[in-house]
Amino acid sequence: MSSLNAQNLQLQGIYNSSSRRRHPAHYPKCINQLFGAFARSSLPKFPELTSARVSIQPDSRFQVGSSRFLVTRCVSDKFSDSIEPDSGHVGLPSQMADRGNGSIVDILKQANSLLPHVVLASTLMALVYPPSFTWFTTRYYAPALGFLMFAVGLNSNEKDFVEAFSRPAAILAGYIGQFAVKPILGYLFGMLSVSMFGLPTPIGAGIMLVSCVSGAQLSNYATFLTDPQLAPLSIVMTSLSTATAVVVTPLLSLLLIGKRLPVDVKGMVSSITQIVVAPIAAGLFLNRFFPRISSAIRPFLPPLSVLVTACCVGAPLAINVESVMSPFGVTILSLIVAFHLSAFVIGYFVTGLAFHDAPDLKALQRTISYETGMQSSLLGLALANKFFQDPLVAVPPAISTVIMSLMGFSLVMIWAKKKEA
Repeated sequence: MSSLNAQNLQLQGIYNSSSRRRHPAHYPKCINQLFGAFARSSLPKFPELTSARVSIQPDSRFQVGSSRFLVTRCVSDKFSDSIEPDSGHVGLPSQMADRGNGSIVDILKQANSLLPHVVLASTLMALVYPPSFTWFTTRYYAPALGFLMFAVGLNSNEKDFVEAFSRPAAILAGYIGQFAVKPILGYLFGMLSVSMFGLPTPIGAGIMLVSCVSGAQLSNYATFLTDPQLAPLSIVMTSLSTATAVVVTPLLSLLLIGKRLPVDVKGMVSSITQIVVAPIAAGLFLNRFFPRISSAIRPFLPPLSVLVTACCVGAPLAINVESVMSPFGVTILSLIVAFHLSAFVIGYFVTGLAFHDAPDLKALQRTISYETGMQSSLLGLALANKFFQDPLVAVPPAISTVIMSLMGFSLVMIWAKKKEA
């Protein structure tokens, strides 16, 4: 208790000093103390996060046990200074929103670093106690995905894409990985599941359907955690595949699955337009013409996106837990793991061969590997539930939603540690 009281008195002195001077330069010290306590928790350490405008360095004087008090004091300091009329300054969140009207990298820096842990926790909770997620039924999938697409549009700024579009070869490589390499792998693994492992035809169709959808927005966040300077390029890749998915996904589904199960191409086009294209367009429109509204909404998007992602990962697994735990569930799981692992590996090594002269070769390899290995399995799940009568078609997309998230963030931690060494 004496140690905690000493810490409180020390923080009170910092607070009184910052209150007298009321200058934003004093905020980083408070934030450094907060993250100094928080950094010794179980969170993984990503060196790229230290490149943010506010440095984050551990302070050995504070213990993890006092982090709750630090949160309260820092929040109090921030708002007490930002709302007083004579201060002449605004709080840090307003400053970050004002700089560049919320550029992509700034928005991504506000994302919750607990996302990998949330994905893992959602997976375990869905397996151990399925009712925790079964309330999030299939009717919520489309609105949830639409929300994530809206967040992508709202967080986008045309200025952030200028540099990304100066690398058309890299963008094309990511697009080929998503809509050429992945469908070929999906077809091979789908056929193997039926011919070699004797699984039902709808399971093979589900694997093929997963390979036909666009890139996953989680690949953008994964890229930021390892190579933040390439986050805009990753978003361009994902946005391009997402925008063209309205045509490409139904056509690929017809090509790969049409001879085995009926495919409603017109229905898929309409559904993808409503789920993907319209929300992104709405976000871009709001960000472009109503920046104040966008700035007010934007701070709420990261925690909401994490919550939605947790539901989107846990619910498909909980709803299909009987199929996953069935005798052929392990076989499907193994095939999905091999499917995504092959995509990650091909994306990484083929990029190394194609762009061997690039100055940021390793970062580019990681970025395209994420883009090739991670895709919007939730969109595949929504399409499976809506356009295929056999519920088994939805099992591979449900498993893929979890596997590609876990594999992607495992690579984040592995590559981040290698960069740190």
